[in-house]
Amino acid sequence: MDWQPPQKPAEMAETRLLEAILSGHFPINSNLPGERELAEQIGVTRPTLREALQRLARDGWLEIQHGKPTRVRDYWREGGLGVLAVLGGLSSGQSPDFVTHLFEVRVLLAPAYARQAVEAAADELAGFLAGYPSLEDSPTVFARADWDLHILLTQKAENPIFRFLFNGFHKLAIPIGERYFEYPERRQHSRRFYTDLLNCARSGAAFDAESLTRRVMEESLALWQKMQKEDA
Repeated sequence: MDWQPPQKPAEMAETRLLEAILSGHFPINSNLPGERELAEQIGVTRPTLREALQRLARDGWLEIQHGKPTRVRDYWREGGLGVLAVLGGLSSGQSPDFVTHLFEVRVLLAPAYARQAVEAAADELAGFLAGYPSLEDSPTVFARADWDLHILLTQKAENPIFRFLFNGFHKLAIPIGERYFEYPERRQHSRRFYTDLLNCARSGAAFDAESLTRRVMEESLALWQKMQKEDA
């Protein structure tokens, strides 16, 4: 059994505050209650509450100014990587368009990190992809394999920002991938991509990998948007 360690008081306070913000109990641009009242509501001491508030302010959820009430930031506009990581760990991202936005970002980023990965580690990438043509034809297997591939590409890319952006999305990526790969034609579409990318890696064709990845990511976005329309 995967036992989860108990949360520390400040972590528990942070979690409860995040839940209250994301549920709309504390809406964007609203002011939080005073420290004494808020600490009583959450069930922690005021020093513990202050620690949680500072963490949330650091990550872009709250604005703390001396002598003024603590404001809930418009985290969609003012948030940073900490906000992105939290939203990426949610099943919905708190927005019906959040996953589509992630696909759009991948269209922009994946061609660059695929090219850089082939430039830096073509042989390692080829060895990694060698088993992909024989992947079991199931949504779960493809979701995991696709995520593992993109993580490897970002790890081997020269630009470390790619890794920072992708590391926080594991909890969201697998269930979304399973949904995307429910249809056999989408698994076949990605299987062709894996084979073509393997050939690029074997030949060290970095710019061909970039062009290939751009085309396939654009097609994947179109398939996702089509699925969203059909499910609406």
